Amino acid sequence: MATFSLPSQAGDRRALPVEKSPGVKGRTLILLDVNTKSPVRIISENFLSLQLDPSIIHDGWLDFLSSRRLVTLARGLAPAFLRFAGKRTDFLQFHNVKNPAKSRGGPGPDYYLKNYEDDIVRSDIALDKQKGCKIAQHPDIMLELQREKAAQMHLVLLKEQFSNTYSNLTLTARSLDKLYNFADCSGLHLIFALNALRRNPNNSWNSSNALSLLKYSASKKYNISWELGNEPNNYRTLIGRSVNGSQLGKDYIQLRSLLQLIRTYSRANLYGPNIGRPRKNVIALLEGFMKVAGSTVDAVTWQHYYIDGRVAKVTDFLKTRLLDTLSDQIRKIQKVVNTYTPGKKIWLEGIGATSAGGMNNLSDSYAAGFLWLNTLGLLASQGIDVVVRHSFLDHGHNHLVDQNFNPLPDYWLSLLYKRLIGPKVLAIHVAGLQRKPRPGRVIRDKLRIYAHCTSYHNHNYVRGSITLYIINLHRSRKKIKLAGTLRDKIVHQYLLQPYGKDGLHSKSVQLNGQPLAMVDDGTLPELKPRPLRAGRTLVIPPLTMSFYVVKNVNALACRYR
Repeated sequence: MATFSLPSQAGDRRALPVEKSPGVKGRTLILLDVNTKSPVRIISENFLSLQLDPSIIHDGWLDFLSSRRLVTLARGLAPAFLRFAGKRTDFLQFHNVKNPAKSRGGPGPDYYLKNYEDDIVRSDIALDKQKGCKIAQHPDIMLELQREKAAQMHLVLLKEQFSNTYSNLTLTARSLDKLYNFADCSGLHLIFALNALRRNPNNSWNSSNALSLLKYSASKKYNISWELGNEPNNYRTLIGRSVNGSQLGKDYIQLRSLLQLIRTYSRANLYGPNIGRPRKNVIALLEGFMKVAGSTVDAVTWQHYYIDGRVAKVTDFLKTRLLDTLSDQIRKIQKVVNTYTPGKKIWLEGIGATSAGGMNNLSDSYAAGFLWLNTLGLLASQGIDVVVRHSFLDHGHNHLVDQNFNPLPDYWLSLLYKRLIGPKVLAIHVAGLQRKPRPGRVIRDKLRIYAHCTSYHNHNYVRGSITLYIINLHRSRKKIKLAGTLRDKIVHQYLLQPYGKDGLHSKSVQLNGQPLAMVDDGTLPELKPRPLRAGRTLVIPPLTMSFYVVKNVNALACRYR
């Protein structure tokens, strides 16, 4: 009798006994069981959420959020939060004015418009006539002109980013209407980050512009949650003036008081402080904030990027050390939060594979999915309540949807996650037997396994079913035998692999051998599983990500919401 134990995502190190048999000679056999009695964590229904960067105002993509195709793609990831924030949050000014072009007296709806800006106005006029969700079908020529404009603006935005000097952005009332319409039509709850760098001479927050935005939103009865600022630890490099944690806490208390004065937002949620990577100075800022305003916010937020996008290469996404860098950050944040407000929810916002906007053919490729799926598994297992992906659309190459409104590999990965994964996290027990063990070579480094109750929203599976998701970073296939409560159950396989000749660089994926693509602008494809017979060994191909729904387990932890 021999044993080989791997820690579960919940830290359980119990091992299963493994009988040596002729069938495992010369290879590793992995036995997998799940604790089905009770969940180790319960995360938010909105765990996987989305972010839009304010740069979409600059480059024009905000005007296209009413696209039927974009709304269809966003609806696929609901329920979720939609955070409107990024580097330019603290340079955003709200002006309650109508669209300047429209106020000049736009042309009639039957007039053919060749001017690009007037095309936008014409689209707005058509949207204004719609009731309920305002959905548009933009002509191809209009989208082509927008892509040209965005390409030109992208160079300007990159120059700002690398020089760390940002120009002011104006958000009009009409632009806010478009943003909220997109969120509302997509089933997403909007979180709006207000400009924190409008400061008074004594360095306190100047809330006058924020109050104007709040009053307008309230007049429209917009259901919005709020934040203040983005990465306050970077303010000194942005404007030459720092805001310490204590002052930032006072600013949040001021914002909370402001919200309580407006009936629509008297009970609105407030999140923050959205700090950057928890280095020593950032931890000091967070501690100062928590002392003053820890009880004021509904969740404590921070953000993380794994790699500098300017120097990334495909092999980076296969490094287990890189996948594990997040664990230390989680512990640091949890230590501070639990010191001042034990049990307070923690969110990871603004997460992306790479910083600096990412790199073409890397952070938007199949390979980046290894980081993304492991991030989801790791955060859920550590009790992080929500993770916000930066960005849904148009932020360098970290986005889920490209400028042709085509979903990228991480979108399909996110869609599968949403369809199959519920909020209850389960402990796994893994055991294996190696014929010739090699010192320092541990299976768990490159084979990552997580387990949840299957999503209650998926009516293809009865309650009590369990979903496993597995990342195989090995360059060889791995075989897993389900044991214990999972033994001899029918399994549905969802194997996600790159599609086409580009391999790990591919921007297209296949599910169980079938390429994934939208049916039309209003329809996502059916995600068809491959049924595996009861008791069959799971064969995990090299360098792949996969989901396995174990049917009819009747898991006690998963029977009730």
